[in-house]
Amino acid sequence: MNKIPVFDFLAQYKGLQTEIQAAMEGVLESGQLILGPQGKRFETAFSEYLGGHLGTVGVNSGTDALAVILMAMGIGPGDEVITVANTAVPTVSAIRMSGATPVFCDVNLNTALMDLDSLPGLVTDRTRAVIAVHLFGNMVNIPQLRSMLKRKDIQVVEDCAQCHGATLNGVMAGTLGDASAFSFYPTKNLGAYGDAGLAASPDAALVGKMKSIRMYGFEETGYAEREGINTRLDELQAAVLNVKLPHLKAAVDRRRAIASRYGAGLSDKAIRVVAAEGVLHAHHLFVVRVQERDAIRTRLSALGIATGIHYPHPIHLMRGYRFLGYLPGTLPNTERLAGEILSLPMYPELTDAEVDRVIDALNRALT
Repeated sequence: MNKIPVFDFLAQYKGLQTEIQAAMEGVLESGQLILGPQGKRFETAFSEYLGGHLGTVGVNSGTDALAVILMAMGIGPGDEVITVANTAVPTVSAIRMSGATPVFCDVNLNTALMDLDSLPGLVTDRTRAVIAVHLFGNMVNIPQLRSMLKRKDIQVVEDCAQCHGATLNGVMAGTLGDASAFSFYPTKNLGAYGDAGLAASPDAALVGKMKSIRMYGFEETGYAEREGINTRLDELQAAVLNVKLPHLKAAVDRRRAIASRYGAGLSDKAIRVVAAEGVLHAHHLFVVRVQERDAIRTRLSALGIATGIHYPHPIHLMRGYRFLGYLPGTLPNTERLAGEILSLPMYPELTDAEVDRVIDALNRALT
C-alpha cells in the first residue's frame, strides 16, 4: 500500500495541469517575465479576494513580504518587533533583514497562538511593531491584540503565510492589521510552483513605499528615492497563482471537511490544537499533541503514514539566534509544544478513505 504523504504536489498538479501549462506557455511567448500583466492581474485578484480595499504588492516570498513591510514602516536598527518563537524561521529572518531586534512572546498551549495576556509586559519604548503569526490556519485575535497595546503608534502586522481563507468573526485574515504578508510557497493553501509572496495594506502611502522598495527603491526607472531591495513576483509564478486562485475557496472547504473527519475519528489521546474563539480555521495543517511524539511518528511511518513537525525547534533556542539571549525555560508553552506537536497529512486531494487510514493508524499507534 502506498505511503500517504503530508503534502502531495503531484495530486494537486494533475487536476490543473492543462490550465497551468497553457498559462506558463503564454508567459514565455509574451516575452514579459518580470512585473508584467500576470503580476498586476494577480495583485488585483488577490486584493478582491481579501475584500477589495487593500493595496497589494507581489514579491519574491513571504519572508520578503514581511521585510518589505517593516522597511516601508521605517523600522530598523535599534527598534524592537514582538513576535513568537514557534513559527517558521522566515518570520524572524524578516525582522533581522530590516535591522530590528525580535522579542519573543510565549503562546497559548491550546491554540499555539501568541498569548495576548503576556504581550503588554514585552512592550518597551523601542517597540515599533508586533508580527502576529496566524499559525496552522488559525488566527490571532487582532482587535484584542490592539486593545492590549497601550501605545497606538505600534504597528500590527499579520503573518498570513499559513492562513489563506481563514476568518475571524467573518472578517478575512490579512485585513485586520496595518499590513499583512502572504506566502505562496508550494505547500501553502494557495501555492505557486516556486517561491512567491505578497504584501498588503489599507494604507496607500505604505503600499507605494513597498512597491518602491521591492525594486531597488525606484519610483522612476533607474533612480532610487529610498534604499530598496530586489524582490519581485515573477510572471511565471503569477500565472500559476492566477490559475489556482479561483479554486482556493473549494480547496479550503475541502481542508475543513478533512479536519472535521479527523476530529470525529481520532482518539482522545491525540489532543487537537484548537481554533481560537471566533475563528473559522483554514487548516493549512492539522496538528495534534501526543506524548512520546517521536515514537508515535516512527510507528506511523511503519504503517505507511508520513507526518511533519511544525516546528521542532523553537527559534529562541536555535544556535543562530543565541545572540538574543534567551535561555531554556524562557517560553515554557512554546518549548512544551515543540516536543508534542505532530502534523498529519493535510491537502485537498486526500480522499476520505486515505483520511480514515490516517485515523486508524494514529489510533493504533497511540494504544
